[in-house]
Amino acid sequence: MMNVERRSLLKGMALGGLAGAALGSSSLSLANSVLGPSSQPHAASLAIVSAQVARSAFVHGLQASPATPELQIMASGLDLAQLQGLQQRLSSGQPQRLIGLVDDASAALIIDLARSAGARVQWLGQHSASAGHSRHRLLSAQTAHGCALHLGQQLNRCGHGFELHEQRLHSPAPALQLTSANRQGGDQWAATLGYALAVLGSTDTGQAPLIARRAPALTGTYVSFSIHV
Repeated sequence: MMNVERRSLLKGMALGGLAGAALGSSSLSLANSVLGPSSQPHAASLAIVSAQVARSAFVHGLQASPATPELQIMASGLDLAQLQGLQQRLSSGQPQRLIGLVDDASAALIIDLARSAGARVQWLGQHSASAGHSRHRLLSAQTAHGCALHLGQQLNRCGHGFELHEQRLHSPAPALQLTSANRQGGDQWAATLGYALAVLGSTDTGQAPLIARRAPALTGTYVSFSIHV
């Protein structure tokens, strides 16, 4: 299904800190071959989430966006059948956009499938969160311009402590760095990220709604993505 050597490299990138590794000189050429300019954006049609994410406010954030009225959400452990189904979807030739928030190892497999299918990734982020604070390292293409800033503004608005670093590929723009202390705003980072991914590339610049519904706090390390086919 995929080149074993490249799969091993991608998995190593993910487990060692995917965003940080992709910014390193040893794997920058790989990142540039995966993350590039995209064609006209489409509304997201499928969201892939890991089991823990499926129970979190991230999904509520996705569903709160008017930009994705027909979004299908797939809670996935990415077994063989799911990987084959995803490969077929990516290779179908139908214009679509896939978004998601998954564990590091699953992200490596998804990104390699996207590369093999000739798809383009406009957003790749690594997120780590503990109670009241989150860290976000983002790689973005031209079509995601402004989205990281919007995410930072939303995180600041909800009072969640965070650190955000964005590197834009194929752009002379300097890296974006934002930080804010926790102001007892609650665990809103997952919902805010879900909303941001849903509206990525659209004209929606509104504010993500504060999610009142109680959901388990999402802690740990995850990778987000937006893939155009």
